[in-house]
Amino acid sequence: MEYYNYIKSLHLIFVITWFAGLFYIVRLFVYQIEANEKPSPEREILQKQYKIMTYRLWYIITWPSAVLAIIFALLLLHLMPAWLQMPWMHVKLGFVVLLIAYQIKCHLIYKELQNDVFNYSSNFMRLWNEGATIILFAVVFLVILKNAFNWIYGVIGIILFSVLIMLGFKFYKRIREKNKS
Repeated sequence: MEYYNYIKSLHLIFVITWFAGLFYIVRLFVYQIEANEKPSPEREILQKQYKIMTYRLWYIITWPSAVLAIIFALLLLHLMPAWLQMPWMHVKLGFVVLLIAYQIKCHLIYKELQNDVFNYSSNFMRLWNEGATIILFAVVFLVILKNAFNWIYGVIGIILFSVLIMLGFKFYKRIREKNKS
């Protein structure tokens, strides 16, 4: 148990860098998709640079952070197995599975973009970027409050938060369209 706080600290550090990588990679996807719409040679120059940036972010920061966060989480659960009996932990682990699925989908998008396959619009990517934000909010509140009994209120809160994000996105989109004119 003397190493518990060190392991917890490392887990938290790698969760933070994992989320930072997920937030930034999708933003780079937006830029890469928009660069594809630029005229030549600007398109090729930007595409080359974004491919380098996404590669480094994805394989040097995001994936290693995800793996290390999960390893330290498993160590914490090994040290505190009673957490697995707590309802809030079950809900949290559900969100972690959702986060892993989100990362895998981001990886598929990453591979497509590295091969110059553009299946998504920049607007879709802007909305997709909010997925990690919603998961982050849910996990932080679960971990701090340690209460899954009020998960209904949490779900309602996440839905309301999502609606606010969508409204903000639509407002931002209008501003961008006005500024193009």
